[in-house]
Amino acid sequence: MLPPGTFDGKVIAVTGGGTGLGKAMALEFARLGGKIAILSRGEEHRRKGVAAIEAEGGQAAGFEVDVRKAEVVAQAFDAIEAELGAVDVLINNAAGNFACPAEDLSANAWATVVDIVLNGTFNCSREFGRRRIGSGRGGAILNIGAAYAWTGGPGAAHSASAKAGVTNLSRSLAVEWAPVDIRVNTLVPGPFPHDDFPPALQGHMTGSRGGARLPAQRVGETHELGWAATYLCSPYAAFVTGLTFVIDGGHCLRPGLAAPEFVPVREQLKAGPFKG
Repeated sequence: MLPPGTFDGKVIAVTGGGTGLGKAMALEFARLGGKIAILSRGEEHRRKGVAAIEAEGGQAAGFEVDVRKAEVVAQAFDAIEAELGAVDVLINNAAGNFACPAEDLSANAWATVVDIVLNGTFNCSREFGRRRIGSGRGGAILNIGAAYAWTGGPGAAHSASAKAGVTNLSRSLAVEWAPVDIRVNTLVPGPFPHDDFPPALQGHMTGSRGGARLPAQRVGETHELGWAATYLCSPYAAFVTGLTFVIDGGHCLRPGLAAPEFVPVREQLKAGPFKG
């Protein structure tokens, strides 16, 4: 989508960049010349991400990090700077999620998802911001949101609440850091099936192009998500900040004159009666 070499000499850090949509975005940055830092807790995930980028002729390195721990995030940024250089672009993609009725959620389950999704995004953004402000250089942050951040979602009280926080965090940081040329945007993906897509969700991908449930009548191609991500972090979007960019083929819009029949969440998840 962008001219070759758009990210030449730039370092792009992608949390959760070893699998799924994180890897898809990392690949597009690499194809445009960026040096990619794959951040993940899992060694196998880091290895897969680095291997995918190197297979395309790109440069990448893996770095262990737990985004929930601010001191570990700082150490990871130190390691990236030592091996690849200072981070110019940060993609906050790491997340945790699982479907569960709110009454069944444990305190630990709630805290874990919020800690990874919201606190992790803040920890990484703050570390990035401190370093860029201290060096007098601008940069770009792209946070990954979700449509149910503003609609709510059955079985997703923990994740939807955390993602709503991420959207607001993006807007708050965009205002605070605009004077120092750090842009902060949110990218909201719709259905983008990939090799790491949860099997339980594959059943929703119906129709000849997998998109019978979408107005666009197809699901997204992962490179399309990468195109959106690279644009929002590129010099061609230098005046874009605080934006929530939805890329979902109309999935989050009301598709008909009448709403579909309502199905309670416990029935949707086949959770059975609440036992207390």
